[in-house]
Amino acid sequence: MRMHGMPKDRLSGGAAALTIASSTLDGTHSMNAVIAARRLPALSSLGGLFVVLWSSAWIAGKIGLPYAGPFTLLVIRFAAAGAVMLLIALATGAPWPDKLVDYGHLAVAGVLIQGLALGCAYFGLQHGVSAGMSALVNGLAPLFTALGAVPLLGERVGRRQWLGLGAGLVGVALVVLDRISLGAATWEGYAAIFAALAALVCGTLYQKKYCSTMDLRSGALIQMAAAGAIVFVPALRLEGLEVEWSWQLIFASSWLSLVNSIAAFSLLFALLRKGEASRVSALFYLTAPITALMGFVAFHETLSATALLGFAVTVGGVYLGTRS
Repeated sequence: MRMHGMPKDRLSGGAAALTIASSTLDGTHSMNAVIAARRLPALSSLGGLFVVLWSSAWIAGKIGLPYAGPFTLLVIRFAAAGAVMLLIALATGAPWPDKLVDYGHLAVAGVLIQGLALGCAYFGLQHGVSAGMSALVNGLAPLFTALGAVPLLGERVGRRQWLGLGAGLVGVALVVLDRISLGAATWEGYAAIFAALAALVCGTLYQKKYCSTMDLRSGALIQMAAAGAIVFVPALRLEGLEVEWSWQLIFASSWLSLVNSIAAFSLLFALLRKGEASRVSALFYLTAPITALMGFVAFHETLSATALLGFAVTVGGVYLGTRS
């Protein structure tokens, strides 16, 4: 059956655009786009493009959610993106993993970063968690990623980087301050958004450790298939896979599939390939302020002076957190 009453003010909760997504294909890092990605610091034009594309999922989601439940929208997103990547992989003769364990690593990363991180965030919103609270909890991801990257990946996080990560979190809190509310959220809702946080952090670390050399054509296809399988069950049981087809839904699902699932994730994987996970994850701090700006432009939503101050603090924090 179709679920009603779903909060529609947030959906976000991974090369350059679609052409770079197609060109950063080779796990040997021989493509020019990947070479460029590994030479640039995380907060570069490549990182900036990633943040904009990643954040745009909120706009597309808000357009599409009136016509399909959140899990159903995810199923459409992963199915369409997977079909495109399958065609690209077949047409270009993409190499496939040699070992079964490599398929497993790709599936785990896909389930964590795409399936659980997004699915749990939507579940939390359905159970009363405010968009601001969800964004604030999600803002802890760079800090926990940095904490995990030290023992798991052997990364070194300096004092200036810790300062930047702390400032970024303060900035995010300022951006979403007027949208933070305990409301009537259930414990299941809060458990879900913390599960989404854990999935994003663990998925980022797992992708960096085990999937850095994946081919972006076949690897992305495997990850989307695994993520789609995870969200299919709640889409069927909770929403009945009910869809009201419209041009708005077609536009939103096309954007989510091509721009977010393919282009944005290709950018994320290209950045993680050679960049440190702790520095790349700091870019997630910019999601809340960028989506706030997008909401102001696209839907005429309120953008307070406190939010603008938070934007400035966040940018400063990300600058410090991504510098060597």
